[in-house]
Amino acid sequence: MGLPVTPSLKYKRILLKLSGEALLGAREYGIDQNVVNRYALEVKDAVGAGAEVAVVIGGGNIFRGVSNATEGMTRSHADYMGMLATMINAMALQDAFEQVDLKTRLQSSIKMEAIAEPFIRRRAMRHLEKGRVVIFGAGTGNPYFTTDTAAALRALEIDADIILKGTRVNGVFSADPEKDPSAVRFDSIHGRTVIAQDLKVMDMTAFTLCRESSMPILVFNMNQPGNLMRVLAGDPVGTLVHWQKEESPVQA
Repeated sequence: MGLPVTPSLKYKRILLKLSGEALLGAREYGIDQNVVNRYALEVKDAVGAGAEVAVVIGGGNIFRGVSNATEGMTRSHADYMGMLATMINAMALQDAFEQVDLKTRLQSSIKMEAIAEPFIRRRAMRHLEKGRVVIFGAGTGNPYFTTDTAAALRALEIDADIILKGTRVNGVFSADPEKDPSAVRFDSIHGRTVIAQDLKVMDMTAFTLCRESSMPILVFNMNQPGNLMRVLAGDPVGTLVHWQKEESPVQA
């Protein structure tokens, strides 16, 4: 039996996708501990409300610091270095989560017995049912695939209700809102419109996985305190990318 779920929660089991860059804070590279601690409190509230939370984290904040060292490398070798960067971030999240009394399990797509369990689908689902936060590191374990693809794959494998993509902007816009002040935000948008307008919600491999399984994606600002709980409660936060047969009205 899983944990009791607060009736007001719209989503029970979520896959939270965070970019490595989200952990930068004001730094050029590395991890801003204040950001990690804030995320831990957000996740604690979600678990306390009865949500089952899995997390996939990117590695851009770490890998950016060694990117010059990968010039001239083969793509496969560089990608494996990127997977190790995600594990650094995953361990930082795990420590922050446990410092606020969350139970966690770190699972890696690459064998690292000293610090993480191997990814096993049924074990991950059992952890979630017991109220543990499961952090998936090392991407898919294969080069040429991004952590967006890992998020889509893991979300489908654990039967998540939705992928929540935590970013530093509040949803999907018609253009980059940090560069174009006239950019319009969508409340909801069909996946095929995202593709047609090349809105860059996720890479095409990840997006195709979501499309084929009708996995919804909600893009929201993770840096706004309380937003994660608002999303879980079904409040109008961010942008919902859906796959309904008839496209819902798009609102700004």
